[in-house]
Amino acid sequence: MGKSPHNFFQAIAAASDEKALRLLFMKEAGEYFGAECWGLCLLNEQSQAAEVDIQGGPNVDAFVQRYEKIGRSTDPVLRYVFEHHAPTHEGVVFAGNDWKESELYQNCYAYYDQEHVMMGPIVNHGRLIGGAYFTRASDAPAFNLQDLASLSGLCLHLSARLAVFRPQAFPRLQPSISDRLTEREQQIAELVAQGLTNAEIGEKLWITQNTVKQALKRMFRKLNVSTRTEMVARLGDSLNP
Repeated sequence: MGKSPHNFFQAIAAASDEKALRLLFMKEAGEYFGAECWGLCLLNEQSQAAEVDIQGGPNVDAFVQRYEKIGRSTDPVLRYVFEHHAPTHEGVVFAGNDWKESELYQNCYAYYDQEHVMMGPIVNHGRLIGGAYFTRASDAPAFNLQDLASLSGLCLHLSARLAVFRPQAFPRLQPSISDRLTEREQQIAELVAQGLTNAEIGEKLWITQNTVKQALKRMFRKLNVSTRTEMVARLGDSLNP
């Protein structure tokens, strides 16, 4: 990690709007973490990338295109952030040399000499609305526990400031029978209402197909239904497909 966090955090708290916040992040965050590439991604209501800023390295655009094409849908580091709402790096998710032996690393990260990766969540009202991303080349040290602690603090301040600009980001289900469901279960219910399969839901929410299956079982019990159609009918107008 490079700079002291205090001035950076104060500048985040003083950002006048979302655009100013994003510009500040892109100006300062790379040096703060000693990263070669870094970026900020804000999601839309369907948990898809809406605002993406990427910087660093001569091949950053090509790297991003390759990652979007063959890496994003299978990235365990990204999935960890989506599932746990916590920052992580490849050393936490992969054991031993598994990272360098993974298809994700060999077909994407190593292709552009990005050996180390760290990601952190941006949340609003318990919902993931974006993430901060950092990579380092093979000749740089790996991200460590201090980096994770610093990223956790950064994401906390980013989330707090974005909450000012987005006081009710992505209002979802209205108070009703749907209150029996968790935030994640509400998201799944809305995607079911759109006609998506378990696999498609998992891909959109960055969780496994089995996680979707187990969640649906819990939801059926909570709502006292036995099929997806019954569930959608029971939730009725509280859904926002």
